[in-house]
Amino acid sequence: MLLPNAFALYLNCHTYYSLRYGTMSPSRLVEEANRLGIGVLALTDINNTTGMVDFVAECRRHGIHPIGGVEFRDQGHRLLYTLIARDNTGFKEINDFLTWHNLNKTPLPPCPPVFQQVLTIYPFSGKPPRRLKEQEYVGVRPEEVRRLVSSPLRELKHKLVAFHPVTLAGNGDYKLHRYLRAVDLNTLLTKLKPEDVALQGEQLLAPDLLHIAYEDYPFLLKNTERLTRMCGIDFDFKSVKNKKVFSGSRYDDKLLLEKLAYDGMAYRYGKSNAEAKRRIQHELQVIDKLGFSSYFLITWDIIRYTMSRGFYHVGRGSGANSIVAYCLKITDVDPIELNLYFERFINPKRTSPPDFDIDYSWRDRDEVQDYIFKRYGREHTALLGTITTFKDRSILRELGKVRGLPKEEIDRLVRHPDDESSQNQITQELFQMGSQVVNFPNIRSVHAGGILISEDPITCYTALDLPPKGLPTTQWDMYVAENLRYEKLDILSQRGIGHINDCVDLVLRNKKKKIDVHNVAEFKRDELVNHRLYNGEATGCFYIESPAMRGLLKKLHCDNYLTLVAASSIIRPGVAKSGMMKEYIHRYHHPDNFSYLHPIMKEQLEETYGVMVYQEDVIKICHHFAGLDLSDADILRRAMAGKFRSRKEFGEIQGKFFDNCATRGYSVELTQEVWRQIESFAGYAFSKAHSASYAVESYQSLFLKTYFPREFMVAVINNFGGFYHTWVYFNEARRSGAAINLPCVNRSEYLTTIYESDIYIGFVHVQGLETRLAHHIIDEREARGEYLDLPDFISRIPIGNEQIVILIRLNALRFTGKTKKELLWEAHMLLGKSKPNASSRNLFFEKPRKFSLPPLEQESIEDAYDEMELIGFPVTMSQFDMLETRFRGCIYSRHLPESIGKTIRIIGNLVTIKNVRTVKKEWMHFGCFLDVEGEFFDVVNFPDTLKKYPYRGPGIYLILGKVVEEFGFPGIEVQKMAKLPLRKDPRY
Repeated sequence: MLLPNAFALYLNCHTYYSLRYGTMSPSRLVEEANRLGIGVLALTDINNTTGMVDFVAECRRHGIHPIGGVEFRDQGHRLLYTLIARDNTGFKEINDFLTWHNLNKTPLPPCPPVFQQVLTIYPFSGKPPRRLKEQEYVGVRPEEVRRLVSSPLRELKHKLVAFHPVTLAGNGDYKLHRYLRAVDLNTLLTKLKPEDVALQGEQLLAPDLLHIAYEDYPFLLKNTERLTRMCGIDFDFKSVKNKKVFSGSRYDDKLLLEKLAYDGMAYRYGKSNAEAKRRIQHELQVIDKLGFSSYFLITWDIIRYTMSRGFYHVGRGSGANSIVAYCLKITDVDPIELNLYFERFINPKRTSPPDFDIDYSWRDRDEVQDYIFKRYGREHTALLGTITTFKDRSILRELGKVRGLPKEEIDRLVRHPDDESSQNQITQELFQMGSQVVNFPNIRSVHAGGILISEDPITCYTALDLPPKGLPTTQWDMYVAENLRYEKLDILSQRGIGHINDCVDLVLRNKKKKIDVHNVAEFKRDELVNHRLYNGEATGCFYIESPAMRGLLKKLHCDNYLTLVAASSIIRPGVAKSGMMKEYIHRYHHPDNFSYLHPIMKEQLEETYGVMVYQEDVIKICHHFAGLDLSDADILRRAMAGKFRSRKEFGEIQGKFFDNCATRGYSVELTQEVWRQIESFAGYAFSKAHSASYAVESYQSLFLKTYFPREFMVAVINNFGGFYHTWVYFNEARRSGAAINLPCVNRSEYLTTIYESDIYIGFVHVQGLETRLAHHIIDEREARGEYLDLPDFISRIPIGNEQIVILIRLNALRFTGKTKKELLWEAHMLLGKSKPNASSRNLFFEKPRKFSLPPLEQESIEDAYDEMELIGFPVTMSQFDMLETRFRGCIYSRHLPESIGKTIRIIGNLVTIKNVRTVKKEWMHFGCFLDVEGEFFDVVNFPDTLKKYPYRGPGIYLILGKVVEEFGFPGIEVQKMAKLPLRKDPRY
């Protein structure tokens, strides 16, 4: 192997991927090496290979020969040895070795096993083996050279190499390194020990300085040169790394995908749809040409398996642009109906590979992942990692702690960094260190859902971790995966899918009806479903239940799928913040009463009235208006979705945008306004296909809520996910005609359940009730029948005083016909001070003698307070009935549309608050309430009134305000507001 002239004296370099130790990024390390004229460099981060791919790419860019390895340290951070790969095979051996110990949670051995293509370098100051094997060496640091005279290792000259660790770029990094070490060890700076930190001399020195350090021992330099000539590493950044073939060959994959696509076309469109056939033909050609057939087939295989298990899924993201994906049931978005372009998903100008986003219920995702790992093999399958970085306020907190600052002082520093009280020598140093450490990697973690299925073993490219998730995970993130040309699959989970899945099961059990939730075309045409959408009656429905979305649906008078697709995107913060959401609503209702910014805006954005709503719209304007090429537009697309590693390339494209606009003769004002609208999308924009996928799931939820409202609300409650608190969903179930029942030991399950129109609150909602006991009550009832009375219950369930009191206070034994106070006395007589028996049943339980009690009074308000304490909300009476006052307001929510402009008094139960900061940095709030009839209404608290009349926690408020409207949607501008007191709790 031919190397550059400057051979490697740098066999032990660290980057900041040596977490909370190194101070340089891979790019900075290589740039510094290039500046110093270093031609060969070895990266050996501590116990990981996270930075290796980036390092190799940077070395290529600067003409430096890269060498790969790992520095191994034990849990006490003691240096054991450094492994250097002779080639990529050796790199895989190192990754396999590290992966095995990570996955099996075993400590590293003091000596590594014998490798084929790996060199081992032991530290001179450690305890190297007396007999070194053929590929084992001892590294001598510059400060250790003088000790060679008296060391027995001097007899092994051919095994000694120059070994200068690099942790710092220069003296200025040492203070930063000490801070990082203190954060890592969770200790004060002043308590760091010498062995906790690197030596101050571990800097990237010029080659001639290192030559001087070893000049008395030239054999060290010769040995190092000989060793480095053996070593090197490189990666292929051009070819796709995913599993290349699904069936027997690439040609077989082509034929299979073709058959599945045309079979699916018959299901989706019928056999004679010419446009569908044309699109499918075109897509299949592109897919085959780019070598993506296996990628589609693997995704289809996963979908086929999960559908066979009855798992519901939603395919979304840019993958929903594909008609082939639609025909394979990967997605339920019809790209013909929405005029979606396949080239948005796959095109030769895209700078990153495509990916499918597949959502499952949070209950099912683990089983899906388990199938993928078992189907494609653990050697070739891994979860995608992610890197959590030091950010924002957390940096100051970490740095302040290691300086020993009191918590109060740190809080003040974080909240008011510009205050004079926060300005002193220590805080100035903290700000300086904080600016240096921002965006440094802090923790390796797991990507939200990314999975890689690789042609070669994953360890050819990275070592693997085993996070709490319990599945092998790459040590690098999605950006590195994309640079290597991996297409990830996103297997995600969301509660909305659980709602749909569980509702379908409940309807089958409760109504004996089987629902095909993939029959979305029928749902879109359903008048009742569209009427519900028009009225914003969407509580519990995926993505469209929030107060803001409810308001938007009403303002748009949304009663169809296509309008909902647009609404799903314009609700995003970017569009709303730029003022274009309000403009879109105006233009939607008045299509002839606005002007386009420029003729190109009309040409490209007529469908969305000249407003950029989707990622594609921004790409169109950048390309057609500003003349950016498609590759630059794609980088911009990724930046808008928050998928970029540095703002540098985003800034370069911004410069190109303004330069091109100037060349085209646009005014500065026009260019700035168009860019303002583009920039507001950063981090928020949806693709049209993504919005369409969300709209499909919203329609599925709406259909179920329209025709099976009670089962749907039970499903929402049992998935513990939604915009609102649980009590709001029970209120919605009651609005749907359900009777809400307190938990009952003879009727309730662990989760909430429904019998006809009776809903029984599940034991899971009872605060303080032990999970084990709740399951035992259900299991015993199913095994031996319902409980007859309290003595029968106690004889069959090992229960103590504390737990039986909880059940009685919630009236969970009301089937006995006795009052709660009578049951409490009886339980006391039966149990006394005894503790629960470990056995499941008391075979020799004796019934106590009967006794009589005087009448014991029980007020309904006592029950309500018990319910609030134990399940969080009253059931047997409304919270409004608990008020001291009998006043229920002058009007209700349904009266607001006819009260526009009037000042009214209304009372409402606070549901949620949205905090918004004004341009003047003042807080204003948007409040959402339920009125006495259980109907929503919305208020706005402007800064001045909010200061005088602030929110004081959950409860019922009396509101004085003016009724206003926007595009037909009423709201209340609060003038005064007060929380109303409840009746006194008679229990105390």
